[in-house]
Amino acid sequence: MTDRDGAATRSTRLYSLDALRGLTVAAMVLVNNPGDWSHVYAPLLHAAWNGWTFTDTIFPAFLFIAGVSMVISVQRSLGSNSRPAVLRRLAQRALIIIAIGFALNLVPSFDFATVRWPGVLQRIGLCILIAAPMVLWLGGRGLVAMAVLLMALYSALMLWVPVPDADGVLHRGSLEAGRDTGAFVDRWLMSGHLWAHSKTWDPEGLLSTLPAVATLLFGALAGRLLRQAPLTARQTFMLALAGVAGLALGLLLDQVLMPINKSLWTPSYALFMSGLTAIALAVCYWLADGTGHAALRNRVRALLLPGVMFGVNALAIFALSGLVVRVLGAVKIATAAGSVVTPLGWAMDQIRRLPLDANDASLLHAVLFLLAMFIVAWFMWRKQIIIKV
Repeated sequence: MTDRDGAATRSTRLYSLDALRGLTVAAMVLVNNPGDWSHVYAPLLHAAWNGWTFTDTIFPAFLFIAGVSMVISVQRSLGSNSRPAVLRRLAQRALIIIAIGFALNLVPSFDFATVRWPGVLQRIGLCILIAAPMVLWLGGRGLVAMAVLLMALYSALMLWVPVPDADGVLHRGSLEAGRDTGAFVDRWLMSGHLWAHSKTWDPEGLLSTLPAVATLLFGALAGRLLRQAPLTARQTFMLALAGVAGLALGLLLDQVLMPINKSLWTPSYALFMSGLTAIALAVCYWLADGTGHAALRNRVRALLLPGVMFGVNALAIFALSGLVVRVLGAVKIATAAGSVVTPLGWAMDQIRRLPLDANDASLLHAVLFLLAMFIVAWFMWRKQIIIKV
């Protein structure tokens, strides 16, 4: 559905939250669409396994922000609806997001026999579905307890339960790719429908959804503070301080429990990235919404406006970017040399003719694709179109 009452809609939104969400989605689009996967700067790739890069900060930031937004949305909805009614609406939204993600995975072959079941949108929808009743019925302490419980349960299953790998060899506590408990669960329930690059495990697998939900719940805790906006300088500082605590706890667990690992979504990763996002949100809020210096606030808002344009239609832009890539990947163009390329492949061939380093050429392709998505976001903003799921 669309919301054309743009002025009214924008006036009730936190500028900083929309901006940070939009910058996160823009980063998602950028890192997902290099011109040549063989030539990508390291920060624009996921860490090979343990550790993290800039790219590894993006998905947890989006989930954290989804938790913030859920609390603010629930607060508004409860003014005229019962909790069960709001829960039904959240569940419906979650299922629609999952369905969109699954539909995107089907494009362009529509092969149900081999289609990948998990995915980014599927994880977002599943996290919303699991977290919704917690956000609706639990207070701050309850949300902390549930986040800790989810991470503890995940840790116990990963470290203590013996499981066979794809070759039948038994492992307990293994955190190697394809040999962990999560990979076993994915093969058991979704064999033949996992990430094509691995086949024996999936980075958005089912078991690692547990700490991913914890990431969303940490965002919900931040949302409980932001729903009191405007915040005082002290409240904003406390949000940043909580972020620092998350960083510290994540680094501690990285050493004593499980390493920071995006593919496994380890508790150390969930805490560290939640802390990082909380700090970014506190800074963004103070500059764009909270500062008493009007000239500075207006200047920051002007700089963040492109992010807001992405942010108010974040899921729509992300889904569209995925659809465009899949559709264009199915289109074939015959070249003068007799070869066949896709439109995006043809575009990359033209970029390669420029006097650029291979990594720079690949990055330019990603930037141009992002610019194309920005034009769509700008048009929707200009026409006051906000697509709501």
